[in-house]
Amino acid sequence: MPYTTYLVEKGASHSFVAEAKPPTVTMPRIKALMTGSLPGFIDVVRNLNSPALLEDNVITQAKAAGKRMIFYGDETWVKLFPQHFVEYDGTTSFFVSDYTEVDDNVTRHLDKVLKRGDWDVLILHYLGLDHIGHISGPSSPLIGHKLSEMDNILMKIHTSLLSEERENLSPNLLVLCGDHGMSETGSHGASSMEEVNTPLILISSAFERKPGDIRHPKHVQQTDLAATLAIGLGLPIPENSVGSLLFPSIEGRPVREQLRFLHLNAVQLSKLLQENVPSYKKEPGFEQFKMAERLHGNWIRLYLEESTSEVLFNLGTKVRRQYLDALRTLSLSLSRQVAQYDIYSMLVGTVMVLEVLTLLLLSIPQALSSKAELEVPLWSPVFSLLFYLMFLVLSALHVIVCTSAESSCYFCGLSWLMAGGVMVLISALLCAVVSALAKMFASGKLLSKKAGSHAWDAVFLIGLFLLSQLIFHSSDTG
Repeated sequence: MPYTTYLVEKGASHSFVAEAKPPTVTMPRIKALMTGSLPGFIDVVRNLNSPALLEDNVITQAKAAGKRMIFYGDETWVKLFPQHFVEYDGTTSFFVSDYTEVDDNVTRHLDKVLKRGDWDVLILHYLGLDHIGHISGPSSPLIGHKLSEMDNILMKIHTSLLSEERENLSPNLLVLCGDHGMSETGSHGASSMEEVNTPLILISSAFERKPGDIRHPKHVQQTDLAATLAIGLGLPIPENSVGSLLFPSIEGRPVREQLRFLHLNAVQLSKLLQENVPSYKKEPGFEQFKMAERLHGNWIRLYLEESTSEVLFNLGTKVRRQYLDALRTLSLSLSRQVAQYDIYSMLVGTVMVLEVLTLLLLSIPQALSSKAELEVPLWSPVFSLLFYLMFLVLSALHVIVCTSAESSCYFCGLSWLMAGGVMVLISALLCAVVSALAKMFASGKLLSKKAGSHAWDAVFLIGLFLLSQLIFHSSDTG
């Protein structure tokens, strides 16, 4: 990509390696880019048919501020942000073997839209490079041709923006990034280095970096883009964002503006920390933030006194460094907090799922036949000794876990009555499974039962399965 390389070497850009957290599939990564939060693994399933994104994000904030946005490309954006774009053309990503028309359908709009001045934000999501990787891997000779095509498109966009800037004297920002990487086998979704490392280049004439000053690309988090775009567009940072402002994008601004932007980001992260960590005051990041605020107040007093001394400059440098340290610590602490999974509640849900699935496998094949061959006992196990022993064991385990755990979990947050009901259900299901298997192996012949009665058993079991799924998925806090 010679033109992109020229822009990087010229100095009117900042280059980063942005780390994408797994799952490295399209929909969760778009959410991370626009919300600054870390999507959970349940989004892998939602990726197949993305629902509207209700979480606070840059796109929604931009629309609320009256920004006019246009989108062309992967239709996932249209599903996530319905009614947000004044103009759009979605392209399906279903036909992975197509790496030509999916991009031509985006590029064909460019000449027309770049000549117009009736938009504030233009988003283009090209699919061809991803599809080539899936077809023949990242080392395919087709990759070079596609990268050259993308480079020419970037050149067209950039030269058009420069031409517009000469007329209105207002700088634009061009962001070039990937939503995920690609493994050597041509797949993505996991956490290998090739899949999580993505390019992120910010290009703008507002950047003041000396030509030829090519720094080694700094490693940042993909979630940092949301805070950076929000501040650049004059929008509130999404409330659940765990990212920190990419400081190189504002280092050419006056110190007063730099500190104001850093303070906005630090306040947002500290509020999020207070909502998620009960002992937030003891967190190192919060203490660093409060120290930075105090120093910032001292700097403002000196600034209002119209002091231009070296003391003001040195204090400003110290405040900036303190804010950056606080942002780094807060972001890391929040990322760890969000990425934690409620293992205990997930185990409870998993046990229920396995028990119900076992009963379904034993009953459903013959449930609707004219000659049913299996009777699954659902109520008699409640009166067995095994049931009471299991209930006592589970109750003791629940008390031990929920009174010794350092952080609360979903299942521990339930009332004791509801938690007891869940344990009764698990014990009864286990006894039913044991009873059914015992009868199978003891007699060698399954008891008969009317098909209609088995049908009701199947309905009952499916209801239990849905209940267990609800508990299982609600325990996913990552």
